[in-house]
Amino acid sequence: MIPGDFDYYLFGTHVRFGDGVANALGSELAAMELRRPVVLTQDRIAATPGYAGMMRSLKGMDIAERRGIPPHSSVSLIETIAPEVIAFRADCLVAVGGGSVADTAKALALLVAEGGRLADHVTRFEPPHTVHIPRRTRPKLPVIAVPTTASGAETTSSFGVRDDGGDKRMFWNRQVSSTSILIDPLMSGEVPQDMLRETAMNGLAHCVEGLYSKGRSVVSDALAMQAIALLRQAWESGHPAAERRLILAAAHLSGMVLAMARSCLHHAICHVIGARLNLPHGKVNTIILPHAIRFNESAAASMLAPVVAAIPEAESLSAWIARTAERLAMPRRLRDLGVPEAALPDIAGRVMTERGLAFNPRPVADAGEVLAILRQAF
Repeated sequence: MIPGDFDYYLFGTHVRFGDGVANALGSELAAMELRRPVVLTQDRIAATPGYAGMMRSLKGMDIAERRGIPPHSSVSLIETIAPEVIAFRADCLVAVGGGSVADTAKALALLVAEGGRLADHVTRFEPPHTVHIPRRTRPKLPVIAVPTTASGAETTSSFGVRDDGGDKRMFWNRQVSSTSILIDPLMSGEVPQDMLRETAMNGLAHCVEGLYSKGRSVVSDALAMQAIALLRQAWESGHPAAERRLILAAAHLSGMVLAMARSCLHHAICHVIGARLNLPHGKVNTIILPHAIRFNESAAASMLAPVVAAIPEAESLSAWIARTAERLAMPRRLRDLGVPEAALPDIAGRVMTERGLAFNPRPVADAGEVLAILRQAF
């Protein structure tokens, strides 16, 4: 069944899903008495007819645009834009694009409110399972999200930003989650189908890790199961428009799973590889996911059993994901992305500092275990 349109308000966030809802951006801002948005986006998105139509809905408002947001947003970029946001006297931030744009908006909301350097507000992982989150409570600019990929980043209070040394720094603040989310399948029409599928693998990873995370709950389990069912339907649909709609609906649910249950070892590995080597998060997710699941399957068999039972052709979840990636001609090996084998030990060592390890169902004893996963994926 193809998901119909929906419109709901929950936990301080208004969500609309359906063709053309991006054109309601102006009325959405007006309903909140917001008139000075800073619109953040990527050059590719800014050149599309859908973006132009959305921007026309802001007629009569004072608007600042910041195009050119890169695939991995950086600390230096955030610290450059923040004074511009303050000088413009913005009353909200609008994120139009993929996960990097959403993370940029969240980072700006935090830094504009709290001041200092972005590094002053980073979360810190203390092995084996403690995450230290700075308390930052000043009022934040509202974030309005118009997602164009399946990252689900717009639904969470967490975000990652690449520092000048090439490491991804992670942050969390409950006040930076989106106030409004407008999910318009037509806005994803300019995103290549293979790119959307790869970002959907990120959504699938949110669901799988949510099912066995130490932060899981009956609520996140239910959302994860439904999202996985939608993704499976999407990849079997054979109809590009239906596939996009299914993927974006699933991505919204998967983002909620991530917000509730957090991420584990898989995302820890992907954060390091993507940031260190400047590689697309979706492609890295596609490659690492089967191997990270295989590492955890012995500790998480009972938690994964319901989803395996729901996929008759799956002898195991990791095998089904690997076959799906192969069938859809997705990348399968790190070497295919240009990852040098010599970089694997350094990546493994850096993964051991990632907060996702705190929620992993199977303890990660040392960097050697991570290196073994990387070699399997190489």
